[in-house]
Amino acid sequence: MLNKYYSEVLKEGSKDFGLLLTDEQIEKFSMYADLLVEWNEKVNLTAITDPEGIVIKHFLDSLSIVPFIPGEAKNLIDIGTGAGFPGIPLKIILGHLEVTLLDSLDKRVKFLNEICNSLALKNIMSVHGRAEDFGINKDYRERFDIVTARAVANLPVLLEYCLPFVKTGGLFIAMKGPDAEAELKESQKALDILGGEVKTLKKFTLPHSDIERCAIIIKKCRQTPTNYPRKSGKPTKQPIK
Repeated sequence: MLNKYYSEVLKEGSKDFGLLLTDEQIEKFSMYADLLVEWNEKVNLTAITDPEGIVIKHFLDSLSIVPFIPGEAKNLIDIGTGAGFPGIPLKIILGHLEVTLLDSLDKRVKFLNEICNSLALKNIMSVHGRAEDFGINKDYRERFDIVTARAVANLPVLLEYCLPFVKTGGLFIAMKGPDAEAELKESQKALDILGGEVKTLKKFTLPHSDIERCAIIIKKCRQTPTNYPRKSGKPTKQPIK
């Protein structure tokens, strides 16, 4: 369980993003932290297992994008969710959102299911698969108000993975480090082809740390051409540049 100090770090840090966490939400985060450490011993989920790292680098980092999610958004898919970041923290805070967690490793999906069951989260689904495959699936393609991705790939590659999932008028939120502007300069061609337009680039420092982060908010302004995403492996080997 998160002790009183780290619970307070989470509670106070969340205020930076306009959030007032309830005791019930803090309890869910605490259970999440315990299960993350426990499962990490058998499944490689994260290199960050100390309470401070989990609270700041995982939980608060995930919550940093809450201010960019419109109140009217109904559903969200988290691409390459890994151990559930940012998708599960967002679901804990924004209970009305229908959340889909997509990851390419089946062992991680089993962990995600365990978290969702243990935390009694409703209207959240964990899916095993690759973005290139699901991005052409009519049940997933252009069906989401919000698409998120954290530390998955360079932005030109990430755009090809993620924009096919976004509804026209919806948002893709790319969670990046301090070098985001350089990645953005390389991404203009991908944005043009895939139907995205940069709405905001927000730089900030994570609470209780000196860790610099950046959120790139991209609006889907038109449909993605049907020949994207390309087949598995192609976006990484031959990024749109």
